Amino acid sequence: MSGEALLQKLGDRVGKIKGRLTPDASMAKLTWFQVGGPADLLFQPADEDDLAEFFKFLPADIPVTVVGVGSNLLVRDGGIEGVVIRLSAKGFGMVESAGENRILAGAAAPDKKLSAKALELGLGGFEFYHGIPGSIGGALRMNAGANGTETTDRVVKIHAVDRQGNKRVLSHADMGYSYRHSKAASDLIFTKAVFAGFPEKLETIQKTMDEVQYHRETVQPIREKTGGSTFKNPEGTSSWKVIDSAGMRGARIGGAKMSELHCNFMINDGNATAYDLESLGEMVREKVLANSGISLKWEIKRFGRFARGQEVESLPEQKE
Repeated sequence: MSGEALLQKLGDRVGKIKGRLTPDASMAKLTWFQVGGPADLLFQPADEDDLAEFFKFLPADIPVTVVGVGSNLLVRDGGIEGVVIRLSAKGFGMVESAGENRILAGAAAPDKKLSAKALELGLGGFEFYHGIPGSIGGALRMNAGANGTETTDRVVKIHAVDRQGNKRVLSHADMGYSYRHSKAASDLIFTKAVFAGFPEKLETIQKTMDEVQYHRETVQPIREKTGGSTFKNPEGTSSWKVIDSAGMRGARIGGAKMSELHCNFMINDGNATAYDLESLGEMVREKVLANSGISLKWEIKRFGRFARGQEVESLPEQKE
């Protein structure tokens, strides 16, 4: 269905929406890989109430996909069916004190903004966010972490809107966190969350943040078109080690390449398609499985339709 046809299907109630609705919106402009087809309809709600109102009249048969800053997202070349939700910084980007040792952060706020606020407030425990190139919503969904700390260690409660337009508040226990995974219902869109830290000296926080930044700049291809870590670390080892052992450092398909600097990072060297990138990822998984018996699990989220004749067969992944 085209974006204009989808808008017509939604009818006059669209007029009540305060946010922006864009038919046939380019997703390549919204992802770090800079590839992929258009979204049928892109919705950027003005605030939480606007998001809830939209869901109250959106038919249940229309698919919904949520994207953040696009740092760990691969949109396929055929585009995304239905509605893509992208929360705006204006409506969902707040980061502010929420009482003693606590911070309220909107789902659209960059992870680095949360670590910066923690430094300002003299709260430790958030330094790891300084090196994660994503947003709070994504961190909540996938239990983002680095340097030995994860989102589950800091989050207290989460606000969300469900597919029926109901506002929800979830406890830490409701999230069911495990490594790079949560058990929260897939139809929930997180809007903001409360995090807890602990008092720490400013110089100690700054020193740790500087170390995180230095590590990222020296071992990761941060100036390339990449999606961050491609695969989750297998139990007992690191993805880059098994990829390197399988001879996949620097492996290439079309314009897609496994980084020479950090071989768990895929790169679009300027002319890759989503088909190139996903095909390369699956080739790496096949080689690693044959070499070490380890079945790598994608950390990058892949959404959308394949372009005709460019379907990518995927090795089965074990369920979380």
